[in-house]
Amino acid sequence: MRQWWVRPAVRMAAALLLPIAVPAIITLMIWALPGDPASIICPPESCGGTAALAERWHLDAGPMGFFRNWLGGALQGDFGRSWRLLQGEEVSVLLAQAIPTTLVLIAVALVPVLLGSAAGATRALPEKADPVLQVLGLVPAIVLALAAAALVQMNYGAASYVGEARWARILAGALVLGLADGAFAGAVTGTRGLFRSEDQQRYVGIAILRGEGRLGNTLPNVAPALAGQLRARVLHLLSGAVVVEAVLGIDGLGDLLWNGALWQDFGVVLAAATGFALLSSLLLLVQALTEIGVAVHIRRSPAGVVP
Repeated sequence: MRQWWVRPAVRMAAALLLPIAVPAIITLMIWALPGDPASIICPPESCGGTAALAERWHLDAGPMGFFRNWLGGALQGDFGRSWRLLQGEEVSVLLAQAIPTTLVLIAVALVPVLLGSAAGATRALPEKADPVLQVLGLVPAIVLALAAAALVQMNYGAASYVGEARWARILAGALVLGLADGAFAGAVTGTRGLFRSEDQQRYVGIAILRGEGRLGNTLPNVAPALAGQLRARVLHLLSGAVVVEAVLGIDGLGDLLWNGALWQDFGVVLAAATGFALLSSLLLLVQALTEIGVAVHIRRSPAGVVP
C-alpha cells in the first residue's frame, strides 16, 4: 500500500520544478519559431543592430545558453529589461506592478466561488437549481468581459483606466471570473457531490446516531479533496485572468503576458509565465500541506476511531 506521504511529497517536488520547467518549455518554443529570436525581434531588413541585440540578450548562445543566463538572473530577482513592450524598463518592476493587481482580482473572484462551495457543502442550494446554474455557467468569460468593458467605458469615458474606474474594472473582472465558464456552478455541484459521496461512509451514519454533526465528521476526511478542487478552481481563475485582464484593460499579470506575446517581447513573456508558475506552485504547496495536516490529525485520533 502506498505510504500517505508519497502524494504530498510529489506535489512539493512539482511545486519546486514548475517555476523552472515553464520558462524552459517557453524558451524551447521560442527557438522552435521560424527564424532565430533576434531576427524576429529585430528583422535585419528593417532594423539595424540585430547581431548586437542577439549578443546583448544572449540570444546567440542557443536556447540552453540563453536559458542558463536568464535563469541565473531570475534566481537573483533580475529578469532583465523589456525588449519591445516598454523598451528599457526593468521587467522586475513590471512584475511588481502587475502581480498585486492579479492577486486582488483572483481574491475577489474567489468570493463567489467560495460561497458556491459553502452552498454545496451545506446543501443550501437544492439540486433543482443545478440546471439554472449550468445555463449561467455556459456563458463564456470573454462575452461577459466585453459587456463589462462596454459598461465601464460608457460610465467613465476616457478616464476609465485610473482611479475609481480602475477599481470598477477590477470588480467587474472578478465577477466575470467568478461566474463565467461554470466557476460558481462547478463549485456548488462539485463540493456537494464530494460531501454526498463521503456521507455514504459508515462512520458518518454512526456519528449521526451519536448526535454528532454531519459536517464536522466529514470535513477532515474530505479536506484534501477540497484542497485539490480549490487549487483547480484557482488555476481556472488564473487562466481566465489572461482573457479578462486583456479585454477589460486591467494592468495585471495576464495583461502583461498578453501584451508581451503581442509585441514578441520574449523577456516579458518568460517573466510573466514564471509569475503564473510561481502562483501555481504556491497552490501545490498549500494542497500538500493540507494533506499532511489531515494525515497527522487522523493519526492522532483516539484509539479505536477509524475515519
